[in-house]
Amino acid sequence: MTLSGSGTQSIDAIGSVALNFSNRKGHIWLDGKLTEWGNATFHVLTHGLHYASSVFEGIRVYDGTAFALEQHHRRLLASAAALRIDVPFAADELCDATVALVSKMGVMNGYVRPISWRGSGSIEVPGFDAGSHTAIAIWDWPSVFGDEAKMAGIRLGTSSWRRPAPATAPTHAKAASNYAIGTLARHEVAERGFDDALLLDWQGRLAEATGANLFLVSGGALHTPIADCFLAGITRATVMKIAERQGISVIERRIWPEEIGGADEIFLTGTAYEVQPVRAIDDRVFTPGPVTRALQNEYQSLVRCQKNDLI
Repeated sequence: MTLSGSGTQSIDAIGSVALNFSNRKGHIWLDGKLTEWGNATFHVLTHGLHYASSVFEGIRVYDGTAFALEQHHRRLLASAAALRIDVPFAADELCDATVALVSKMGVMNGYVRPISWRGSGSIEVPGFDAGSHTAIAIWDWPSVFGDEAKMAGIRLGTSSWRRPAPATAPTHAKAASNYAIGTLARHEVAERGFDDALLLDWQGRLAEATGANLFLVSGGALHTPIADCFLAGITRATVMKIAERQGISVIERRIWPEEIGGADEIFLTGTAYEVQPVRAIDDRVFTPGPVTRALQNEYQSLVRCQKNDLI
């Protein structure tokens, strides 16, 4: 555990505090059946481990109910198709398995991690005969950066790592291979005392944080980068719909780093982050304002009452 720049204890991007993920009690849904947590293991020559041939999702559970469950599992299958990973389960089967696992584990407010990956049938690069596996795990979930940071905001440092051009990576899939850049960026800026990294795209324009989408509030409108080289998040889409319902204009466009200084407010969105205010980017300071607060409040109301008309 590290100390974040916002004066709160930093929790990693999957919400663990002094938690050994290999040594927990409970069950994991694995290839169609419940498996004891400690028995959900595979061989070191698994293709997904060597070549990052895996896709995953992150789903939040609020008051015992998984939010946007079908949307997440449909995206998991779309990501698997993009990486040509054969998943022998339909979205409704994965949804049913998740609901059963939430109940089995007794988690009221937590995080669900579905994942599909190529197996150990082949260690060659294409992995034609590697086979595949699918698993779903769940655990209790605190706030990513702590409750204080939800109000005060977090500090972002601009990373030297950039999001790649769309033709060079499966940028619209939630693929493990796309997250190596985020890991490296987070390590880079953590050494400078920042909570998270701001990533530019391959042309030097604003892209996103390591695991969350970026919004600038300017003149009462939301401005967000066009999602052509990074994942357009489910939370991003939900917040955009909330904003439009509240009469707030949403503009998707190319945004250059020089425009950061003109923003009134800045925030991030993501399943893990929810609506997370930003209080600084490099040496520029911001104050979480009324637009961010309104979206935070409405998002929390939405996920708690599970209104499906926005998701």
